[in-house]
Amino acid sequence: MSGQTSAPLTGRIHSIESFGTVDGPGIRFVVFFQGCPMRCAFCHNPDTWAAQGGSRMTADALLQQLEKNRSFYRSGGITATGGEPLMQLPFLIELFRKAKEKGIHTCLDTCGAVYTEKKQAEYQALFQATDLVLLDFKHSDPEGHKKLTGQPQDPVLAFAKALEEAGVPMVARHVVVPGITDGEEHLRRLGRMLGGYRNLKGLEVLPYHTMGVNKYASMGLTYPLEGVPAMDKEKAAWARGVLLEEIRKARAK
Repeated sequence: MSGQTSAPLTGRIHSIESFGTVDGPGIRFVVFFQGCPMRCAFCHNPDTWAAQGGSRMTADALLQQLEKNRSFYRSGGITATGGEPLMQLPFLIELFRKAKEKGIHTCLDTCGAVYTEKKQAEYQALFQATDLVLLDFKHSDPEGHKKLTGQPQDPVLAFAKALEEAGVPMVARHVVVPGITDGEEHLRRLGRMLGGYRNLKGLEVLPYHTMGVNKYASMGLTYPLEGVPAMDKEKAAWARGVLLEEIRKARAK
């Protein structure tokens, strides 16, 4: 029937942080998407896992909230995180497109686990509207990745390659967990891997913490890393140094 209009696209949003400072450059409007396919042993947001949770919101509604404090985001912008934003790809594209139309810097924080070349056209549309990607590299090898996250590593690496080919700047993130992802051999292997990406613009080494323990208990869940201590900050700094050393070696070849 002529004259009919389709309902606006909505996304399932877990929560919003108005003045984020750790998920991209500057002060950022951080949107936590609901739903995640991974079950990382060190995850501190298990309440974002369920795909059917959260509140329905439109891109316009989110950007209207951002506009209320636009002056604070002059050196920052909007960051989509989660959960896993790529699980809601059409909505993520619309949100970032509309943000770019307003001159807002867009940053995606993702694990890349749901990437597929079958949706190449959609991903190219996303890349065109994305200024920066924070990509989580959970482990340096497929077996370790599957054991740590419950998901295969191949889609993550394919996503990283697609970002490189599209020329989207990437910051690599890696959580160092005592006894799991802090070994020197693992770190050197990961550093060599990261050094091969031409679009790599930064590295963030995140020390494992235990702040999620109480949340698991409140949800009636067993904490996967019970008894594992928080990562020592000096050891985390050493891990970053090892990664950077291998990245530089790889780039010098």
